[in-house]
Amino acid sequence: MRSTVRPLLAADIEPPASAELANVIATLREHIAGLIPAVEALTQTLPEHDVPRACALACIGEARMRLRLGDGDTDLVRQSVAVRLARTANALADHHQTLRSTL
Repeated sequence: MRSTVRPLLAADIEPPASAELANVIATLREHIAGLIPAVEALTQTLPEHDVPRACALACIGEARMRLRLGDGDTDLVRQSVAVRLARTANALADHHQTLRSTL
């Protein structure tokens, strides 16, 4: 998952070509769709007013919103959507890692 995200977020790596963006976006959507229930399940083990729990739940809400984004009509918009999805996937992966370490 991180290898899918890195080319979109790293300044030192060439971003995916226009022809690859549709596949990258689809892959990121799959990663996000899989991470949402995994992170949500981990939040259920924490107290209701726990700060990491609240942050993870806010990220889940943002992720669900990002999944509703269209794919874009132009290369520039597709690139923007891909970057937003990459940031979301990365944040969810971070929350998953953090919450698992607290168990």
